[in-house]
Amino acid sequence: MKKLFSLLSLFIILITACSPSVKILGSWTSPNKPATGYNSVFVTALTENLLARQAVEKDLVNLIQSKGITASSSFEVIPPGFKAKESDREAILQKIKEMGNESILTIALLDQTNETRYVPGTTMYTPMRYGYYGRFWPYYNYYNPVMYDPGYYTTDKNYYLEANLYDVATEELVWSSQSETTNPSSLETFSRTFAESIVKQLVKDGFISED
Repeated sequence: MKKLFSLLSLFIILITACSPSVKILGSWTSPNKPATGYNSVFVTALTENLLARQAVEKDLVNLIQSKGITASSSFEVIPPGFKAKESDREAILQKIKEMGNESILTIALLDQTNETRYVPGTTMYTPMRYGYYGRFWPYYNYYNPVMYDPGYYTTDKNYYLEANLYDVATEELVWSSQSETTNPSSLETFSRTFAESIVKQLVKDGFISED
């Protein structure tokens, strides 16, 4: 019984610690927003971390395409290690336009914080019928470790990201959102969850229509 309770407590702790949470903190829409939304999106993650860029762009492109909207990754235009200069502006924008993109979706990490919090212990009620040993101490000594699981300290990792949508023709910002991601267990899990949240908000704000 002690072993079962310990395993259950460990399972709950792992689920709590490893389950990522992505929350949209807020979004802004320009008054110049197009009436019918966009039919094509160019996606670029602004990070030097190649794996993170690949995962985020891939999941966003796939999810946007699942809505019936054309989407493309920036790897076709902006190679790894590319350092943007003002002289590159026209050439990059021209390539994006030639691909038929109407909008540009950028993703950037704004901040990262670590927060330590205390997780209270848990108690469990043990009815008398589950054990009777005739004397107080043997009974108490058996059940006391089962009844109480001590609390512990844990550190939450919070990532704050910004997603911006620009109109290709005017280069104007037409939509922006900020989100908070807590305790991502892996890059793959975070990327999928983040992409789902961003695309859901784009649909809600009328920039992407449901297929």
